[in-house]
Amino acid sequence: MSTDFSRLSLNSATTKKWTLAEAVDGCARAGIPAIGPWRDRVAEAGLDKAAKLIKDAGLRVSSLCRGGFLTAADPEGQAAALADNFEAVREAVALDTQELFLVVGGLAPGEKDVVAARQRVADRLEELVPFASENGVRLVLEPLHPMYAADRALISTLGQALDLAAPYDAKAVGVAVDTFHVWWDPELKAQIDRAGRENRIASYQVCDFNLPIAADALLSRGMMGDGVIDFGTIGTWVRDAGYKGDIEVEIFNQEIWDTDGDTVLETMKQRYAELVLPFA
Repeated sequence: MSTDFSRLSLNSATTKKWTLAEAVDGCARAGIPAIGPWRDRVAEAGLDKAAKLIKDAGLRVSSLCRGGFLTAADPEGQAAALADNFEAVREAVALDTQELFLVVGGLAPGEKDVVAARQRVADRLEELVPFASENGVRLVLEPLHPMYAADRALISTLGQALDLAAPYDAKAVGVAVDTFHVWWDPELKAQIDRAGRENRIASYQVCDFNLPIAADALLSRGMMGDGVIDFGTIGTWVRDAGYKGDIEVEIFNQEIWDTDGDTVLETMKQRYAELVLPFA
């Protein structure tokens, strides 16, 4: 079994109880060369300190999570969303990553017009792309599982994400393949192939889809091997589409959060080596 962890990245959500400094130290101890921090952990540390912590540890930043939430229906909400996303771009620059995840947002309060809400995402993206591109940051559209469409992301499939990205250069807008969110899609292979042809795969995130679904559905992400996802098949499709970048492990799971962080990282490495790496 190969133990090449050169592409492995810890998304900081996986070790939610760790501060950014603790996550960085944990990666260094475990020999994990990259980290994908969430903005809340960066803010807690302070942006300049966060960048220094990561650089001093010799880690690279695989991505920054997250901007987005672009569906506000009122002018004030739209302006606030743009301002927050502009700040997220600046944070990505400071952290020396080119990949900024966007979770596009769900319906506005009281809204039922999905078509109008999706159009607002496209409108805000048109305003955001020039600023991000000027700063060398690619916006990474992340489709989320349909159960999150109403409140988190009206983009549910890789095909939808690619359609939204289509007006822009691939260096400006890419897409994420997150196994938890897209494993179920009968069009997944075709859309991964398309993403590869269009050079738009900006990130490959892995975790499992656990059953039964947790009372808080956000916490149904599991360690690879604990759920129903076929990592061999999806990983082969992503590999054959030409993706050679970092592979982030992003898990929201209370049991994992309650487990010692170093133990989580060792399990993560073992499952990655067994289930993900052979197909990467």
